[in-house]
Amino acid sequence: MSETSEPWADPESIRSILTGCHTWAIVGLGDNPDRPAHSVARFLQRHGKRIVPVHPDAPTVHGEQGYTELAEVPFAVDCVDVFRRSQAAGAFADEAARIGAKAVWFQLDVLDEAAFRRARDAGLEMVMDRCPAIEWPRYGPEV
Repeated sequence: MSETSEPWADPESIRSILTGCHTWAIVGLGDNPDRPAHSVARFLQRHGKRIVPVHPDAPTVHGEQGYTELAEVPFAVDCVDVFRRSQAAGAFADEAARIGAKAVWFQLDVLDEAAFRRARDAGLEMVMDRCPAIEWPRYGPEV
C-alpha cells in the first residue's frame, strides 16, 4: 500500500478495485434517476462492469435485477459499493466480508474508520470517500 495520509484513498487499492472487480453490488441503487447511485451505476456499466442493485424495494435498474440485501444475490460479487450514510455503511462492509466479496467502496462523504480496519483485517481491499466515476480517469483500466 502506498503511503498516504488517508489509507482508504490508496491509489494502488483504487486501481486494483477498478481493474480487478467486475461485478459491483451497489447498495442504495434504486430506480430514481436523480440519485448519484443511478448515474454511477450507469457509468460502471458503460465501462464493462456488471452492476447489481441492492435496495429495500429491489427494483430492476439499468436492466439488472435488484435484490433487497447482499445475502440474496445468487452469484459472486467482487465489490460492494455503498451509497448509504456513514452511520449505516459499516454493516455493509461486514456483510461484504461474509458474502466473500473482494472489495468494498464507500462513496463520497461516507467514512467509517472502524469498518475500514475490519474490512482490511478480513482481507478485503477498501476505498472510502471516493467515487469510481471520478477516480476512473486516473486509475481505471482502458476499455
